[in-house]
Amino acid sequence: MPPRLPSARFLTEPLRRSLAGTVRRTFNDQAKGERPVVPSPDNSLIPRGSVAWRVHGDVTTMMIGGMSGLLLQMLHPQALAGVWDHSNFREDMLGRLRRTARFIATTTYGERADAEAMIARVRRIHARVVGTLPDGRSYAADDPRLLAWVHVAGEMSFLEAWIRHAEPDMSRADQDRFFADVAIVAEKLGADPIPRSIAEAKALLESFRPELVADERSHIVRDIILSPPGTGLAALPVQKTLARAAVDLLPGWARRMHRLRSSGAAAPLLRASVGGLANSLRWALGRT
Repeated sequence: MPPRLPSARFLTEPLRRSLAGTVRRTFNDQAKGERPVVPSPDNSLIPRGSVAWRVHGDVTTMMIGGMSGLLLQMLHPQALAGVWDHSNFREDMLGRLRRTARFIATTTYGERADAEAMIARVRRIHARVVGTLPDGRSYAADDPRLLAWVHVAGEMSFLEAWIRHAEPDMSRADQDRFFADVAIVAEKLGADPIPRSIAEAKALLESFRPELVADERSHIVRDIILSPPGTGLAALPVQKTLARAAVDLLPGWARRMHRLRSSGAAAPLLRASVGGLANSLRWALGRT
C-alpha cells in the first residue's frame, strides 16, 4: 500500500498561520499587549451586517484606502500642521497607521463602551492639538470643519478602495448606506457638516478644494506615507503594490498636487496584483 501523502491543508497551514501572524503583528502593538479587536455581534456602535462592516473588514482595501486617505488629508494645511507639529510621524508612520486602523476597528466592530471610550480619548487629544500655520493663521484639531475634512477624505478613500478592488458593482444605495453608517462616529467626534450619502460626501470633498495646498512639508509627508520605515507588511515587497494602488486611487487633481503619476497602461496588472494579495490575506484570515 503506497504511503499516504500529506493533505493540502497540512502543507498550507504553516503558511496561512505565518501570514495571519504578520497581519496581526502589523496592526496590533504587541509591546503594549494589544490584541485584535473582537467584533461585538449585538452591541457595537455601528450595527452588525451594515455596509460599513463589509467595507471596513477587508485588510487589503483598508490599507490602500488608508494610505490614499492620508495623502488626501495632508493636502489641508491645518490637518498637515496638526500631524507635523504634534506627532512623531517621521519616526513612526507605521504606528500612526496602526492607531488609525485600531480606531476604525473599535468604532466599527467593538463593544459600544469601548468605542465610546476611544472616541472620548481622541477628543481629549484633539483638544490639545493647537498651533499656528506658517502663514500666521491659527489651527485647532477639534475644529468641526477640519474634522469633517478628515472624516470625508478618509471614508471616501476606504469606500473607493473597496469598490475598485473588491466590489466594483456596488450599488448606489449601498454607497449611501455606508456614509449613513459611519456618520455616527463623525458626529461623536464633533465633525460638522457630516455627509450621509455618497452625493453629499462628493460635494463636501469638492467644497474643500480651494483650501488645499501642496508644499515642501506635504511632499515630505507624502514620501513617508508611501515608503514607511518599520516592520511587518510595511517591510514586505507588497508595500510597493499597496502604495502604487493608493496613488492610483487619488483623484487626478490630488495626484497632480502631490506630483505623482497614475499607473496608466500598467493599471490592469496592478489591479491583478492587488487582487492576488487580497485573496491571500482573506484566505489567511479565514475571510474567503
